[in-house]
Parts: sequence; structure tokens; C-alpha cells
Amino acid sequence: MNVLIVHSGNAVSDSQEYTFVREQGDALTDLGVHVSYFSVVGKGAKGYLSALPKLKQAIKDNRIDLIHAHYGLCGTLCVLQRTVPVIITFHNGETLTTKGRILSSIAARFSAHNIFVAQHIHDKLLSIPDGYSILPCGIDLKKLPLCEKTDSARELGLPQDRPNILFGGSFSNERKNYPLAKEAVSLLPFPVNLIELKGYSRSQVNKLLCGCDLFLLPTKSEGSPQVVKEAMACNCPIVATGVADIPELLSGVSQSYVTGFDAVEIARCIEKIIQAGERSDGRQKIDTMKLDNPEVAKQLIAIYQDVLNKKK
Repeated sequence: MNVLIVHSGNAVSDSQEYTFVREQGDALTDLGVHVSYFSVVGKGAKGYLSALPKLKQAIKDNRIDLIHAHYGLCGTLCVLQRTVPVIITFHNGETLTTKGRILSSIAARFSAHNIFVAQHIHDKLLSIPDGYSILPCGIDLKKLPLCEKTDSARELGLPQDRPNILFGGSFSNERKNYPLAKEAVSLLPFPVNLIELKGYSRSQVNKLLCGCDLFLLPTKSEGSPQVVKEAMACNCPIVATGVADIPELLSGVSQSYVTGFDAVEIARCIEKIIQAGERSDGRQKIDTMKLDNPEVAKQLIAIYQDVLNKKK
């Protein structure tokens, strides 16, 4: 089976935003799927349309059986070719604007199958054919080993005289809601070290999640946040607002709280975690939900095979 994974290439050098795409592809490769990649560089309708000839050539050169596009705009580009069937995974960013919802809804009508990383993304689009799947992206547990908290904190040089709280993104990312995190932290009866998740390598992020006292994400909007799953995999206690599928992910997980957009409530939950001084059991929940990459890849392959069988 030859699968072409199509994703945007506009933000790859800026962050690790598309690491999950490559890791998902690696898991598919490990299970015998021949995976190629096509990165769309360019913005707006003109930028995406200019990639269509190259996309058609990539399909021909690699003898592609089907395309798996990530995000609705890439899916819109992919359905313009009618040579091979297209599967689209929708992540949330495509639903944040009216234009994005319209284009994604059109693409969904012409794709062979649609995948949503969470139900709320499906519900935002205008019209979706029957037969879609809800399938969050998995995480690479091999790259997220459990490490001793004190050893990880010492290795990273984290202060030992106050709790270390890892904020779930860049302070400048408006969607991640740093002002609310800052307000909540200011209400605590003790000082803390609030760490911006920016500029760290994958291995350093793993150490941070193992070494910090808790992970804080007062986010305004998400798809199915990878970083929450990664924090769970490291048994890092979590305080997060109840958007997207965060309530489902954290349901039943110890030392983790889902809150509203209230600084007092968030501060109260942070204080409970610090006072308890215990790790969570989030990794067990990841196993239960089968959110490690090999398990997600198996489900993807089943979808691929079903689409190809219908084409025959």
C-alpha cells in the first residue's frame, strides 16, 4: 500500500507543530505501509492551487494508492485531483474561520473518508457525509520514557525551592491564554516557577514533563491537544480548561483537574496538586484509550483498506 501524506509546510521550521504527522507516518511504516510525504508551501488560495501540478506529479512518481491529508485546507487541495481517493484528518485550526469551515466542508463532501481528532471539530463543519471516524492522533511512547522527577528537574537545572509549573505553549500564543495562567499563579499562597514551553527539544520536553510539578493549560481552543497526551504519558499532573476532548482525556486521571476560565478555580486546583505532592496515573489512561502511535496506526490502516476495497 502506497500512501501519500500531505500536510502544510508553512510552519515546520518555526515549531514542532507537525512532529505528530511524521511520527504517525513512522508508525504506519513500521506496520508495512509505504509512506511518502508532500509538503504544501504557500498561503491562501493561490499558494495552495500552485501546488496542484506538483501534487499530481508526486502521485504519479510514487505510484500512490491513496492520499491522507492533514487539515482541511490540504484536503481541499487534494480532492482537486481525482486520480486516487483522499482521506482527510481535521484537527481544529481549519474550523476557526468562516472561510476555513466552508472550504473544509466542501473538501469533506469529495473525500473518500473523513477523520476528526475530536467530535467537536466534526460538529463545527457545515455538512459532513456519513461514515466518518473520530480518531485522535497518537503519541510516541518510546520518545516519552518515564523518568524520576528529581533527576529530571536536576538535569534541567529547575529550582528546588519552589514548585515548577510548565505552561502549555508560548506566552505570546493568545490561544494558550497566558494572561489567565499568570493571574491564577498570582493568587497562590506560595511562589512558583512558571516555565514557557518554547524552544525545547523533544527530549527536553519529556524531561520537563517528568520533572515539573504540574502542567498548566488554560487554553481557549484545541483540537485534541498532543501536549496533554504527552503530559499524561509522563504521569505529570495537569490543570486544563475543559475545551475540546480534554475532559474525556483527563476523566478518571488522578491528580488532574478540568476547570472553567476562572483564575480562582485554577489556583485552587494547582494548590491541591502541590499539596498532594503526587504524580498522576495518566500513562495508564493513554494505554486504556489506545493512544500510542502503533495502536492508532492499526486503526488508520483499517480505514485505508476499507477505502481501497470500496474503490475496486
